[in-house]
Amino acid sequence: MDDIASSDLKAILHSARANIYYLEHCRVLVNGGRVEYVTDAGKRSLYWNIPIANTTSILLGTGTSITQAAMRELAKAGVLVGFCGGGGTPLFSANEVDVEVAWLSPQNEYRPTEYLQSWVRFWFDDELRLVAAKHLQALRLDRLLDEWNTRALRDAGFLVDMNRLKALADQFRSQLANAADVAALLTDEARLTKALFKLAVDATGYGNFTRAKRGTGTDLANRFLDHGNYLAYGLGATATWVLGLPHGLAVLHGKTRRGGLVFDAADLVKDAAILPQAFISAMRGDDEQQFRRQCIETLTRSTSLDFIIDSLKQIAVSTAQLAMSTKPPDANT
Repeated sequence: MDDIASSDLKAILHSARANIYYLEHCRVLVNGGRVEYVTDAGKRSLYWNIPIANTTSILLGTGTSITQAAMRELAKAGVLVGFCGGGGTPLFSANEVDVEVAWLSPQNEYRPTEYLQSWVRFWFDDELRLVAAKHLQALRLDRLLDEWNTRALRDAGFLVDMNRLKALADQFRSQLANAADVAALLTDEARLTKALFKLAVDATGYGNFTRAKRGTGTDLANRFLDHGNYLAYGLGATATWVLGLPHGLAVLHGKTRRGGLVFDAADLVKDAAILPQAFISAMRGDDEQQFRRQCIETLTRSTSLDFIIDSLKQIAVSTAQLAMSTKPPDANT
């Protein structure tokens, strides 16, 4: 692999890459010039190739190790690596990134700067940051309405009442328009999420459900929601890294929260893709591997990473333009 230029490994845009990997109880290393993960089968070791040029992010769960050589090749290909707990949910209570997954971003100082410059043009203004947060929530709602009305979900047994969903969306749009600050917006968003859980329960016939704090849920749906959300965080971290946006420049999840922008980005697809699958898989009695595979297929089929990247671009450019149009004229001109 030393003969392959770094630029060749990054030829596939992140938005067009197909794979998110979650690995556990294995070793990640370089073997014969390829990045592979190794599992033990009795006295034998089985080697499995990781197509790094077509991979967005890798989550390393319990019982994993990775070599320096593998990290070098992953960085050359622009793959984000995250360390997490078992099943894709965290075992770490203290680390440097506030998404409870220790994301290691590839070192690359040649990413585009235009979106970072647009983002910081408005980010320090509270009112403009609120505009960006409302824009993000509106895009999230549009995505939700599109994805919950697909034949694939109906065939899987997710029979949502679209009239109720549209009425809920209209109500939230009105609340969005009237939200005076981010705190009010977060309160409205919490009510929306609670109502979406109720819709999902009714759509699948799940029965009684209460969203539990991470790690305290005993039912399958809660565990699947935790697990699936971390796949969405992987896409959020990838999208913000691709665009050169620091994870601390959140618009909704607190401007001092170090990983807040990853949460914001993941919100764009979490409810649309992960929430329905959590209840579908729980009703079917899927195990974590089956659920994870379904989530990854859904995120890939719906081009969720594309959507996150395009949405962040749109928010950056439109809010920066608003900032420039409302900026008082320079006294020296």
